[in-house]
Amino acid sequence: MRIICIDDEPLILNMTVELCEKLPEAPEVTGFTKPGDALSWLEEHSADIALLDINMPEMSGLELAARIRTIDPMTAIIFLTGYSEYAVDAFRLHASGYLMKPVNKQRLAEEIAHAAGLRAQPHALPGPGSRISARTFGEFDLFVDGEPLPFPRSKSKELLAYLIDRQGGGITRAAAAAVLWEETPYDRSLQKQLDVIIRSLRRTLESARAQEIFELKNGTMRIVPEKLDCDMYRFLGGDPAAVNSYRGEYMNAYSWASFTEAFLDRMKNRKQ
Repeated sequence: MRIICIDDEPLILNMTVELCEKLPEAPEVTGFTKPGDALSWLEEHSADIALLDINMPEMSGLELAARIRTIDPMTAIIFLTGYSEYAVDAFRLHASGYLMKPVNKQRLAEEIAHAAGLRAQPHALPGPGSRISARTFGEFDLFVDGEPLPFPRSKSKELLAYLIDRQGGGITRAAAAAVLWEETPYDRSLQKQLDVIIRSLRRTLESARAQEIFELKNGTMRIVPEKLDCDMYRFLGGDPAAVNSYRGEYMNAYSWASFTEAFLDRMKNRKQ
């Protein structure tokens, strides 16, 4: 495993590198105080995981993450910061992890193991004849037994779309609200609205006997990827038909989907 760490504060960078070097995975770790140096290094090397400080003067960690995605979309991103308000932006960039400073050794080990597991897992696909399928290329729709599933609430459909986009990664209620309502403060009123959206999504799936694709545990939501067929998952798995069916459009209705769309564009260019 190869890890890169980027932090403009040398002392914190050295501490992070040392913690990473002591992980059970015995990774190869390289540290940088300047984002530009890290990007130049990535042009010649590959990294499995990048640990990025968010608040840096030369280039923010959020901007750096987007730049890393264009060089190597498969690099898992974990943000390190002392500012919790950046969590929303981290989720929008589909970060694999998010850690508050000072970095806790156990939490770091958990996030690294989680990110490594996501990277190593092949995209699970259901067996032939799956009842449930998602179309993400172009407009998003969920099909059950070959018929499009109607959603009484558009936000419930968007929540499902975002969970499918996360490919099995879990999100908290606060993160879901940040995606669905963007800059709206996550207060009691918004929490109630989100509860309505989640209940509506669950009822819609239950009505079609498709509830097995949705999981909610301890306040964290996720899609179970192996329970549904999905053109994007097949694309990432290298299925030729899925690759050929992608025409540069992904979940057109949702602005947050642009990051994955750029990822798919780059992957398709590599395959051609």
